[in-house]
Amino acid sequence: MNTGISNLTSAEMGKLWATYTGNTMAICVLRFYLKHVDDKDIKKVLEYALNLSNAFVQEIKSIFKKDGFPVPAGFSDEDVDLKAPRLFSDDFYLYYLQYTAKAGMSIYSAAIAIVTRKDIRALFDQSLQDTVKLIAKTNDTLKSKGILMNAPNVPNPKQAEFIQSQSFLNGYVGDVRPLHGLEVAHLFDNINNDVTSKALITGFSQGAQNKKVKKYLERGGNINKKHIENMAKKLNEDNLPSPSHLDHLVTASTTPPFSDKLMVAHKIDMFSMKIREYANGLSLNGRKDIGTLYARCLMDVSLYVEDGANIMIENGWMEQPPIIIDRNKLSSGNQS
Repeated sequence: MNTGISNLTSAEMGKLWATYTGNTMAICVLRFYLKHVDDKDIKKVLEYALNLSNAFVQEIKSIFKKDGFPVPAGFSDEDVDLKAPRLFSDDFYLYYLQYTAKAGMSIYSAAIAIVTRKDIRALFDQSLQDTVKLIAKTNDTLKSKGILMNAPNVPNPKQAEFIQSQSFLNGYVGDVRPLHGLEVAHLFDNINNDVTSKALITGFSQGAQNKKVKKYLERGGNINKKHIENMAKKLNEDNLPSPSHLDHLVTASTTPPFSDKLMVAHKIDMFSMKIREYANGLSLNGRKDIGTLYARCLMDVSLYVEDGANIMIENGWMEQPPIIIDRNKLSSGNQS
């Protein structure tokens, strides 16, 4: 008997909702990319990514309908102009997929640990496996074209060693040690994310219609630029390379292929991912100067995400995620 009450837990509601809305956005973006791609290898990867997003959306929609949960509005044909001119070169699509696949893996792996219904856990398990395949296809294609930006190689240690002094944590004064492998890995990966984010913002800001949105996007680009410079400096101090900028992969088109709503929402998502990635780097860091750098970066992106949410709310663009019952309203008799 269907009581009309969903048996989804709050975790399942939230993760399904976020995955559904995120993939409706991805469908808009990927459909536009596929209208402007010449390289056959890159086209195959884009098609694989689009098929995944379509499958995720359809499967989640089916669960929502079965459980009497309202299907989110998400993003639609209104948020993309497929007739707009090309905005990015083919190579950029691979860097974009590399970035967004990492975001998807983060969401799906976190969901597996907290959802308990078997069908939903299976959905996120399959989503994670499929997204792992996507990032593998993306990296393999980048490598085959000689444009994969990989973390630098470092010599193997001669033997296992133990830390003998608290100077290992120094970062500003005293004997400052070289970076260790995990610090290098996360600095490099975060710069990699930021150069992709900066190029995307460059393209977005060229066609933004709303002045406040345009200013917001330009501010995001400046944050990216600052973070790239500060993290690259840490690598360069140890004579290590850092990922190169990708702005040259943005065309000169000023015709917006995406709605202002989608562009702001997309940057909120990308900067929210930075919060997770900077926190990962911070948690595996051992030097005080790098810890301080990550803390400052986290403050920058947190404030940026909040300001983006305010723009979304002001324009009536922000869809409300599922929330729990407001007991205070119920007890006061105000249920509006």
